[in-house]
Parts: sequence; structure tokens; C-alpha cells
Amino acid sequence: MDYKSSLIQDGNPMENLEKQLICPICLEMFTKPVIILPCQHNLCRKCACDIFQAANPYWANRGGSVSMSGSRFRCPSCRHEVIMDRHGVYGLQRNLLVENIIDIYKQECCSRPLQKGNHPMCKEHEDEKINIYCLTCEVPTCSMCKVFGIHKACEVAPLQSVFQGQKTELSNCISMLVAGNDRVQTIITQLEDSCRVTEENSHQVKEELSRKFDMLYAILDEKKSELLQRVTREQEEKLSFHEALIQQYRQQLEKSSKLVETAIQSLDEPGGAVFLSGAKQLIRSIVEASKGCQLGKIEQGFENMDYFTLDLEHIADTLRAIDFETGEEEEEFIEEENQEEEESTEGKEEGHQ
Repeated sequence: MDYKSSLIQDGNPMENLEKQLICPICLEMFTKPVIILPCQHNLCRKCACDIFQAANPYWANRGGSVSMSGSRFRCPSCRHEVIMDRHGVYGLQRNLLVENIIDIYKQECCSRPLQKGNHPMCKEHEDEKINIYCLTCEVPTCSMCKVFGIHKACEVAPLQSVFQGQKTELSNCISMLVAGNDRVQTIITQLEDSCRVTEENSHQVKEELSRKFDMLYAILDEKKSELLQRVTREQEEKLSFHEALIQQYRQQLEKSSKLVETAIQSLDEPGGAVFLSGAKQLIRSIVEASKGCQLGKIEQGFENMDYFTLDLEHIADTLRAIDFETGEEEEEFIEEENQEEEESTEGKEEGHQ
């Protein structure tokens, strides 16, 4: 609390000093003992007890022997959280400096004469101080206004009693509001913690879900490679068989073509002896070649690959049905399995009979 700088700025140091000595709870000058909070703000001990009980309503029902260690409330000035030891509010340190300043201030005020200008005066009766409170109109006024003025028919009360009553009411309202703010802050903290835990849990579930789907992808890729290799092996075997037959038929064709050339050359031979010397053997070779090819053949539909067919509709339906498990679904699944087992057992018993 920087008294010096405040006093320099204000033309009336005593009035400014009084403002610095006002409790933020009761809005009156601090009542001894004055306690200082860890945030360096000051409170009347009674006011600190009031806001502590408002923030911790269950402590009022506990026995005096129960430790208050860990109980807390918030500073009404800066909202700093004050955590107390087992002594509670009475364990907070007293601010003797502020108490001494209050004593000096009160002594100074008592030694100074009361100035007329320090007390508000009635606008209707300029020489009359405002010393009563009109309960009907809810405004401060003077005695003359009650006797002769506009408040003659109104109900009035002493200004000081109404002043103290409304100050007490306002202090209670502040305490309730401070306690309400603490509860709201607690709810906000709980919601923030819930958000953080929700994010962490969601991250874990996403990672587990991704891991399981990656495992499915790996299984599908492995099965795909296996089936493709089987088709490739079948393809290579059939192509190899085709190429072997083609090679055999080409050799047969080449041999037949040479026989045709030899036969044509023999026909051009003019000499009978020469022609007859090789004609018989040539005729036998041509007849043998003309009887038909004894080479292998492929069966009809040999080139088809229709037997490599997959029926994945039921698997696709299963994949589309993938969903998160619930307790009800698990119970229904178990009941269905048990029912199927019972029906199977009954069927076997009937068969034995």
C-alpha cells in the first residue's frame, strides 16, 4: 500500500489516508485486529472470518478440534487464493503497521475541530445538517424536512442506524457474491479439467483406432499379395505350356516345308533311275507327315482364369458394420450364442433318441 504517492496526489492527506484505511468488505475503517494476506492486501479479522465461512459453509458445522489445514478463500481485492494452515483465519499474520496508523489517525481526528463543510447540509434548509433517513422515500434528509418539509408525513429513522444497517447488508451481499464467485471459479476449474481429460482420452482412443485399422490394412495387403502371386504362378504355367506347343508346331511346320521343297525338286528330275532311287522314301516321309500331327493340344477354355473369383460381399458387409461396442450389444451377442448352443444341444439329444 503506497501511502506516500497517494497523499501527494490528493490535496487533503487525511481524507486520502482514510480512504487507504477502508476495509474492502465492510467498507469501514479497519477494525483491529487487522490481518495481512499473502497478496499484501488487508482485512479486518472479523470480515476475513465472514468471507471464509461464506466460501466454506461446511466448516461452520465442524468441531473446533478439526484442523482447517488446506481450507481456502479468495482475496476480495485481487482474487488471489489464500490457503490457510490448521489455525484458519487466526493463523494469518497481523498488520501492526496498519493498526498503528489507524490509532494515529483516530487521535488526529479527535484532536481536530469538526468543520461544517465536512458534513453534508440539506439543500432545502442550508443551515441544517442531514441527520435522519426517510424510510418512505429512501433518501437522507434533515430534521426540518421531517417537521415542516416534504417528509412531514414520512417514516424516518436515525441516519447512523440506517447507515450501519445498510453497510452491514452490503457487506453481507459482498460476502455472498465473493462466495458465489468462488463456487463459479471452482466449476470453471472442474470444467477445464474435464476438457483436458476429454482431449487426452479422445487422443488415446484415436491412436488405438488407427492402430487397429492399420492392422486390418496390413492383413488385406498381405492377403492381396498372396492371391496375386497365385494368379501370377498360374499365368506363368499356362504361358509356358503355350510357348512349348508353339515351338513344337513351328518345328513340325519347318520339317513339312522342307519335305515339300524336296518333293518339288524330285518332280523336276528328268532321269527315271535317279528319281526312283529316292522317290519311295520321300513318298513314305510325306505320307507319314500327312497322317496328322501327333503333338499336344490345349483343351477348350484352357486360357480361362474364371476360377480365381472372390466373393467379398459378406466381408464388405462386415466391414461396413464395424462400430464401437456397447454393453447392451455384448449382452445380446452372448445371449444369442447361448441360445444357439442350447438349440444345438437339444437337436443332438433328439437325434440320439
